[in-house]
Amino acid sequence: MAKGRKRKAAAGDVASNRQASFRYNLLERFECGIVLTGTEVKSLREGGVQLKDAYATVRDGELWLIGMYIAPYGPAAGDNHDPERPRKLLLHRGEIDRLIGRTRERGLTLVPTRVYFSEPRSRAKVEIALAKGKDVYDKREAIRTRDTARDVERELREARR
Repeated sequence: MAKGRKRKAAAGDVASNRQASFRYNLLERFECGIVLTGTEVKSLREGGVQLKDAYATVRDGELWLIGMYIAPYGPAAGDNHDPERPRKLLLHRGEIDRLIGRTRERGLTLVPTRVYFSEPRSRAKVEIALAKGKDVYDKREAIRTRDTARDVERELREARR
């Protein structure tokens, strides 16, 4: 890939969080609506969004998206939006209640995986995933344990000779 060129999102997506699948085990996905202002929608259509450090949280029974960056819209000089403001996500009450229970009990987190426009009415949507952080240390420990077991087997074979 040539330097300086931005990697495109999947077909139909405005943006995708490719790091999410590397950092987390994605367990369950939900499609949410998102409350945006006019300049945010225009900037979103231009692809000026970044999801890398974003996450979702539940506050007062409502779902909020924190840390999603939507670039300011150029032609809207003075009436622009705050690029990193918290944005409300729209989800059914039953789904929100289920997410509250899952994130509190099991220590799971909510991570946005992609932003796109729905087809029939062209509404902005965010796909969030219920995710569990990958533990790099567990992988390292498994490798160490496997290597130790190989060393023990080798020593046993040498002792039998």
